[in-house]
Amino acid sequence: MAVVPLPPSPAPLAWRPRRLLVTRSSMTFAHGRAIAERAAAQGVEVVLLPGDRLALDLPDDPRRAYAAAKATLAVVVAPPSRRRLQPIAPSADWRVDLAEGCPAHCGYCYLAGSLKGPPITRVYANLDEILDGLPDYLGQGSVTSRNRDRAGEGTTFEASCYTDPLALEPITGALSATIAWFGRWDAPVQLRFTTKFAGVEPLIGLNHRGRTRMRASINPRAFARFEGGTDPVAARLAGLARMAMAGYPVGLTIAPIIAADGWREAYGALLADAAAALGAVPDLDLTIELITHRFTAGSKAVLDRWYPGSSLNMGPANRTTKRTKFGTEKQVYDAETMRALREFFAEAIATTLPAARVLYWT
Repeated sequence: MAVVPLPPSPAPLAWRPRRLLVTRSSMTFAHGRAIAERAAAQGVEVVLLPGDRLALDLPDDPRRAYAAAKATLAVVVAPPSRRRLQPIAPSADWRVDLAEGCPAHCGYCYLAGSLKGPPITRVYANLDEILDGLPDYLGQGSVTSRNRDRAGEGTTFEASCYTDPLALEPITGALSATIAWFGRWDAPVQLRFTTKFAGVEPLIGLNHRGRTRMRASINPRAFARFEGGTDPVAARLAGLARMAMAGYPVGLTIAPIIAADGWREAYGALLADAAAALGAVPDLDLTIELITHRFTAGSKAVLDRWYPGSSLNMGPANRTTKRTKFGTEKQVYDAETMRALREFFAEAIATTLPAARVLYWT
């Protein structure tokens, strides 16, 4: 059998925090100490705190405070409440958090309004405790564990609900450790993560045994202005192709789908770019997740404060209010817009990426 060479490695962004805050309890865990050592070796200012309270010392000016928070990484210990997993439909059976927060600057950020306080990123030092608790959830989910159409995925664990783990990997090493742990777990399971970054090199040689699915979160070049501090889509797709060549199942997370002027042409070109990037992968195992743009009043207020003057349309046109299962309200596209979007993607994916499996539309 001929060996297919890996595509050229992209030149990814390597996010480096300006400072790393390390709580006292974090230093009692080997993973926490390793993060501090890795950061120091990369020239990051490491601040060992005397206790477990994060001393942020942010500027009074809101814009400078935002910038300082986004440039700060904290190492903390995940409490038992954080280690009790929550369902994360429609993506996966369970949400497993390796960190909380993201260094990117996306104008539609899903975390805005969800996470409390300044937008610093927190990574968990007690990774071993988090992973050791996962077997208790085997076969207990409702999204893939007991779903006829997705049962082949096994019990699924989503690692990118509250973070982008690949963005943090150069400092934390948490994603590599988790992928290797799933590779050793002899059970019908799958780790899942999605990313807007391309630095996959540390993951290529891991013994993943096909139990981790990486998805690239992508949007057309026309909307790249809303995804500050991330790798270009072309680099993300190149990284995804390298992962697929290394035997990983892969996916595309097309999110958020934005119904702006010219969206048909923009998303048609995006799908064509994805098909071209993945065209040389033999036996490609590709899924697609389709997520339309939505926001809450709370997230809009936060985003307006973080990104004043943004051209992202969060006005009332083509919108309707939808109540969530938690009793909150969010603004989604109206029925006519949703129908047009869904019909377009169904036809375009069938034509451009016919072997892909669409997991859900929301």
